[in-house]
Amino acid sequence: MPLQKTIPIDSNGMVYLWEVTESEATLQTGISLAGYSKDRLAHMKSELHRRAYLSIRHLLKIAGYQDSDLSYDLYGKPHLEDGSFVSISHSFTQTALVVHKNIPVGIDVEMKRDKILRIAHKFTTFNATNETVVPTLTHIWATKETVYKIIGTPGLSFLKGIEVFWFSEAILAACAPVNGSQHFYEMHPFEIGDFGGVWGLEIQKASAREGQLKEAYATAVKKAQIY
Repeated sequence: MPLQKTIPIDSNGMVYLWEVTESEATLQTGISLAGYSKDRLAHMKSELHRRAYLSIRHLLKIAGYQDSDLSYDLYGKPHLEDGSFVSISHSFTQTALVVHKNIPVGIDVEMKRDKILRIAHKFTTFNATNETVVPTLTHIWATKETVYKIIGTPGLSFLKGIEVFWFSEAILAACAPVNGSQHFYEMHPFEIGDFGGVWGLEIQKASAREGQLKEAYATAVKKAQIY
């Protein structure tokens, strides 16, 4: 199917979601790939991976960009030619893109699977005891992936380096060290079909929003509700 859903952030940012149901041949039409993208695509062994890769190029087109506007740094973080912030994710048949003109953003989407119960101890202290918490664990994992993508520096521990806490019923938040100081991130969970995900943005230092998140973080620490 074509574009599945959009989620506005503000007048300068948007989330785009796509369900990959088309054939690889269909997804090859209507877009133009740069030489390095053609080479990368040719070396992908998984057809599903290739289809996901192509669907993201369609999302870029919808967002007003083309494949040649996108590049990756040495750590694999994507960048747009015009300086806008971008993040990409895919899981099986779900792909996602977020773009913002002036705020660092990230996105991660994951299939909700019971497998996460077995690996939860590797990335969170949240007490995972039964399948009813699979969506919660999925959102915690996606939050940490999203923060990791925003920071763009390898080696940060998911278990100890990125802390997740609840800011409100609808919003998660995270705290992570950057250049020796705490940075806060506002996270917005979403669910679409069999997938759960999170899009998030970095909070400006010394802003009113950062002050709110710091207060919520301090309360979560006192209640031992840091995950």
